[in-house]
Amino acid sequence: MLKLALSRVSLAVALGAATFTVQAAASVTGAGASFPYPIYAKWAADYHKETGHQINYQSIGSGGGQQQIIAKTVDFGASDDPLSGEKLAETNLLQFPALIGGTVPVVNIEGIEPGKLKLTGTVLADIYLGKITKWNDKAIADLNEGTQLPSSDIIVVHRSDGSGTTFGWTNYLSQVSDEWKEKVGEGKAVSWPVGQGGKGNEGVAGYVRQLANSIGYVEYAYAKQNNLSWTQLQNRDGNFVQPEQSSFAAAAANADWASAPGMGVVLNHEPGAESWPITQATFILLHKVADKPGQTKATMDFFNWAWENGADTASSLDYVPLPKEVSDAVRKAWADEVKTADGSAIWK
Repeated sequence: MLKLALSRVSLAVALGAATFTVQAAASVTGAGASFPYPIYAKWAADYHKETGHQINYQSIGSGGGQQQIIAKTVDFGASDDPLSGEKLAETNLLQFPALIGGTVPVVNIEGIEPGKLKLTGTVLADIYLGKITKWNDKAIADLNEGTQLPSSDIIVVHRSDGSGTTFGWTNYLSQVSDEWKEKVGEGKAVSWPVGQGGKGNEGVAGYVRQLANSIGYVEYAYAKQNNLSWTQLQNRDGNFVQPEQSSFAAAAANADWASAPGMGVVLNHEPGAESWPITQATFILLHKVADKPGQTKATMDFFNWAWENGADTASSLDYVPLPKEVSDAVRKAWADEVKTADGSAIWK
């Protein structure tokens, strides 16, 4: 029975499912980032099996998650684009990290196996600026001597929705390309110079899988589960690295979580010989004054359970679990900052 349940979860992700629901007596609703959807789906299935509680999560993009929690239409919001201190104060929201993962370039080029093609941040920016338009362009060929690259046009795929994955991607490109920073910049949604859009990590993965000679960007679990060819990427230290849990962990190793409001650190372009250049934490948003304390407590219970029981599961999907000192700091924030209307603590 467990094997069947896991197969269903994997199949749902591979087919681009945007919602997961497990039957139970109690129900919590959340919505937002597609970046962590594969692990939230697996955690929810395991949590239901162990506790009987139901977690409903809609993968609608970080922008949608922020909007829905602000509007109080869900019990928690999820975003890969951390809110600023000003926005957190304006909305009276608590923000905390849930786990860490990596965004990867993915390509559909005949004969190019996963992890074979090498790219740099500058080349990526020039592809997405529309300056590099052929796969056998000298800038790509020089990085990949001995690799047969087609003379075909590059089909660029990006997100069409407000996306924390896009925030991480464009934040990285802004760090490695002055031209990208000046002409496009960073954000959950930008004015793309070229390309076509897919909704969610699911949509981008689907387009790249279907379109020959395309390139896109997705969370690493989507690349693996959709059998997409990810690329190597040159990091800040000049090394070409593969996307994997160890390179994501290397990028996050020196994160100063206390330096940003709501622990909203950005982990892109971090130094380190093994660091993956596009690494992100993904965040959860809760109202500090809970209209439905039972739902808020149930949300906390779920993530507390996930950190205590789901680290190996997260690792199996190539996410990086939060360090214990970070999850402990989150629990303290729950106790200190999230209250009922009469000021009573919800997490004790």
